[in-house]
Amino acid sequence: MALTREIRPGIFWVGALDWDRRLFDALLPLPQGTSYNSYLIQGEEKTVLIDAVDETGADVLMDNLRSLAVESLDYIIVQHAEQDHSGGLKRLLAEYPQASVLGSARSLELLAEFGLMDAGKGQEAKDGESIPLGGRSLQFISAPWVHWPDTMFTYIPEEHILFTCDFLGSHLASSHLFASDEADLYLPAKKYYAGIMMPFRSSVKRHLERIEKLDVDIIAPSHGPLQDRPGLILDAYRDWASDRVKNEVVLAYVSMHGSTRIMADYLGEALISRGVAVRRFDLTDYDLGDLAQSLVDAATIVIGTPTILAGAHPLALYAATLANALRPKTRYASVIGSFGWGGKMLEQITESLSSLKVEFLDPVVARGRPKEDDFAALDRLADEIAALHQKLDE
Repeated sequence: MALTREIRPGIFWVGALDWDRRLFDALLPLPQGTSYNSYLIQGEEKTVLIDAVDETGADVLMDNLRSLAVESLDYIIVQHAEQDHSGGLKRLLAEYPQASVLGSARSLELLAEFGLMDAGKGQEAKDGESIPLGGRSLQFISAPWVHWPDTMFTYIPEEHILFTCDFLGSHLASSHLFASDEADLYLPAKKYYAGIMMPFRSSVKRHLERIEKLDVDIIAPSHGPLQDRPGLILDAYRDWASDRVKNEVVLAYVSMHGSTRIMADYLGEALISRGVAVRRFDLTDYDLGDLAQSLVDAATIVIGTPTILAGAHPLALYAATLANALRPKTRYASVIGSFGWGGKMLEQITESLSSLKVEFLDPVVARGRPKEDDFAALDRLADEIAALHQKLDE
C-alpha cells in the first residue's frame, strides 16, 4: 500500500519507513527504527526527486511515485551517495530513463564506484547553482564533511524549505510527518549527531553558519521526521557542536573478577559526592548509541579495565576506540583498573584515545583487589576531576 504525505502543494514525502531495522552501519542501535526520506517536487515545468532511499525501500518508493501518477522525472538529486540515500537509484533510472542525475562531483564518482550508475553519467550540481522548475527553483549548497565528502543540501527559496541530507536528522520511524513532540525527538537526534556528525564538529559549525543566512521554515532531512520549528534543532546542534562541556564524567568499565567494578563503584560515588554527574556504562551490557550520546557533552571520560593477557580488556579497548573515532569535545581522560603480574593495559588505552585533545589525569591501577592506598588514589582522582570541572565556566 502506498504512503505519500503532502508537505506543501506539489511537494511530497514519498520515502520509506523502516520500523523494524535495529542496527545501522552494522554498528549503531536503532531502537525506534529509521526512515529513508525521499521528496518529490513538482514545478510547472519540471519534476524532481530528492534522494533515492535504501535499496530495501525501493519497492515502496516506486509504489509511492505510481500512486501520485508520476509519469516522468526530469531530475533525480542525490545529496549523498551512501547507499541508504541512493540504493534505489538503479530502479528509478530503469523506470525513468530520461531523468538526469544531479549530485556533487564526488557523489557522482561514488555512485559509479558503488555500481548504482554508469561512470560519466550524471550532472554536477555546483555550490550556489540553481535550476528552475517553473514557479519554484532548487538551489544547491555544497556541504562536504557533514558525514561524507560528497554531501550537499538543496533549498527551495520560494517555499523556504531546506533539504539537509543526513544533517539535522534522526534515526526515528514515526507516523508523524513533522516532529510533533520535541522531547521525543531530542534524544534520537542527539544520538544521531553523536554517531554520525560529532567527528566532523568543525564542519558542523561552518554549515550551521551558512544555514543561518537562509530563510528556512521547514527542515527536511533524509532520516527522521521533518521539522517545522527549525530553531529547535538548530539550537540543539549549536550547543552540541560548541566547545562547551558539562560537569559530567562518562565512566565506562568492564570487570572480570570484581576488582575493577569495585573501583568503578567507589569512583562513581566519590564523584557524585563532590557534585559531579556520572554516566556509567558496564561494557558487557550497554547501548552503544547511549554511550556515544553521553560523550557529546561530558567533560571527562574514565575507562575502567582489568588486565587480560598482558593488555587491556577488548571491551574496554573497543569503547576507547569508539570514543577516539567519534572525537568528542571531552577535556580530560583517565584510566582505572587492576592487574595481576603486569602488562601494557595503560599504554593500550592511552594510545586508543590518541585522537582526543584531552589532558590525561594520573591513572589508578590496583594490583589485585583494590586496597586502602588504591581507594585513597581514587579519592585524589575524584578531587582532581571535581576541581577541574569547577573551572569549566571560568
